[in-house]
Amino acid sequence: MIVEASAPGKLFLVGEYAVLDGAPALLSAVDRRVHVACEPAPDGHWRLTADNLGIHGLDLGNDLDIPAGLDAETRRRIAVFEAVRAHSAQALGAHLTAQHVAIDSRAFAQDGHKLGLGSSAAVAAALTAALSQASGETLDRAALATRAIAAHRTAQNGRGSGGDVATAVYGGLISYTRDQTPIPLTWPADLAAHALVTGTGASTPDLVARVADYAARAPQAYGRYLAQLHALADRVIDSLADSRAFIALAADYFAALCRLDAAAHAGIVTAQHFRLAELAAPHGGTFKSSGAGGGDVGLVFTHRGDAEKHLREALETAGARFVDLQFGAPGVRCETRPSPG
Repeated sequence: MIVEASAPGKLFLVGEYAVLDGAPALLSAVDRRVHVACEPAPDGHWRLTADNLGIHGLDLGNDLDIPAGLDAETRRRIAVFEAVRAHSAQALGAHLTAQHVAIDSRAFAQDGHKLGLGSSAAVAAALTAALSQASGETLDRAALATRAIAAHRTAQNGRGSGGDVATAVYGGLISYTRDQTPIPLTWPADLAAHALVTGTGASTPDLVARVADYAARAPQAYGRYLAQLHALADRVIDSLADSRAFIALAADYFAALCRLDAAAHAGIVTAQHFRLAELAAPHGGTFKSSGAGGGDVGLVFTHRGDAEKHLREALETAGARFVDLQFGAPGVRCETRPSPG
């Protein structure tokens, strides 16, 4: 039997960085999905294929140890796989048997550049679900999220809030506070959101590390900036009752992020971000970075109807590139089918 699982990407709408210190974050799953397939290995050897990472039938042996001769770059590319395998083995013991695993995350890039939709988090969620089901285990979403978040943090050397993994597991629109069960929310009927290309991708661990370094260098100043972000994040759920209030809050959050970034010199906000914000404002829209920032996708919020149409036309005329995404996508899906032949 082959177990197939998929998990959606995510976008941080509000709450990034502050979520690392306990603030609630608003996230949405999007309709770009990672796909994972697991098939029992007849020879007892684990094998991994992830074509878009340049990994083709990598033989990982018949135990859970990484082969000694594996180069550093390949180790980096398979870090999430290895972390999920290790956490799954700890939970499942002898029930976890060797698998041939195929991972496809091509949908999370555009023109060869990553979009910042949380591909590693989606892989962690989908692979955790697939290995669980392949081992005969039944996990509810809360237990699946807990295991996948722990594995993803291991792969990221302890960094990360877990919000991206939680979104991949639960899907939809959620409010997420670190290590707590997400709160499902309803998307406001008159709120429009679009994703925009802002660069060629950014390293989330690097950006988060730079902010952490600033916090260590200037704890009092960092605390003041963080308090501003936290206060805004605390108002997000209430603001969803009125799209105008939410759009204004998103603008305020981006401004607070800009102040933090100016002090930390982290690279969260780029020249392209400022340009997109200037283009959106005259048309009643709000642009903000999403997630770690840098070259990852950004967001523009406005009201549905004519305002949305005029804003999009103005941004496209100025050369902005939209990413075709649907918000509120379903979370992890997992099914079993017979192996061919």
